[in-house]
Amino acid sequence: MKVRCDQSIFKTFVKAMPIALLLLAPFFSVASHAENPQVKLQTDMGDIVLELYPQQAPVTVDNFIKYVNDYYYDGLIFHRVIKGFMIQSGGHTFDMSMREGERAPIVNESFNGLTNKRGTISMARTSDPDSAQAQFFINHKNNGSLNAKGNKAGYAVFGAVIAGMDVVDAIAETEVRNLGMHQNVPVTPIRILSARLLNAAAWTPLPEPKQLPAFEKPIPIRQ
Repeated sequence: MKVRCDQSIFKTFVKAMPIALLLLAPFFSVASHAENPQVKLQTDMGDIVLELYPQQAPVTVDNFIKYVNDYYYDGLIFHRVIKGFMIQSGGHTFDMSMREGERAPIVNESFNGLTNKRGTISMARTSDPDSAQAQFFINHKNNGSLNAKGNKAGYAVFGAVIAGMDVVDAIAETEVRNLGMHQNVPVTPIRILSARLLNAAAWTPLPEPKQLPAFEKPIPIRQ
């Protein structure tokens, strides 16, 4: 009887295992990313959770998180949306007024081995490789043309979407228009309601760069 009872319990346990693992899967998923900083973007169309890669892009991640912690992105919109390419934010309010980043431009980290694949987040910049400040974009598809090639800098990938890619897809589907000098602007503004670092313990801020004076002040000569 004892052996039969043990076998019965064992069979019941085995049958229950798939259900138990299914229920625990979300917790394992979160734990697997716990070593990297995560930022949640709460938008008008839903939440997007980003995992950032400080080992590959330390300066870029540090810069982005410091903007997040300063509440810089709160209230900004996705001002440039191109389906099958990317969605961009970090520089404009709902009426397309500019919000200038107050931090200095950062060094380009596009040679870090990360590529502009669907769902990755990269820094936007001008033609100057080292001009990125606060604006970023999420790749809507694989964009190999944005990667570094040889000695030519690309657009620096510093993280990826780990939840809410359906929200990215929904934003990419929105109707757009040209507005003055700006192209591909959503007809209905899509705001970032808040951007928050979810696991502060996973991030160690880098020292702030020393600010050099714009000019050298003359030193009075004592007589």
